[in-house]
Amino acid sequence: QVQLVESGGGLVEAGGSLRLSCAASGRILSINDMGWYRQVPGKQRELVAVISSGGSTNYADFVKGRFTISRDNAKNTVYLQMNGLKPEDTALYYCNARLYELGYTGQYEYWGQGTQVTVSS
Repeated sequence: QVQLVESGGGLVEAGGSLRLSCAASGRILSINDMGWYRQVPGKQRELVAVISSGGSTNYADFVKGRFTISRDNAKNTVYLQMNGLKPEDTALYYCNARLYELGYTGQYEYWGQGTQVTVSS
């Protein structure tokens, strides 16, 4: 069993910053992509940013230049530094990981429980 535990969400004023963290634990053999998604009520979950095991990154257009994704492979942890936050960034942010588990074949996808980010105007 693998768990993803997020932290770092909260309430911030427009223009402020937050840093999200997500640590993966359990019977992990290796982790490929790790990423952040977000969702607001009534809308589909959308990609925010993703980072490969080698450090290649991809961002949604609406966060380019404001958010930075990074990871610490030794700690199985992914981060999302969010600067210049806007009220429209308010959402539940989910961590995602595609990984290989000890004792299993094939790649599995896991999600965290979500952490709320609220940006006031």
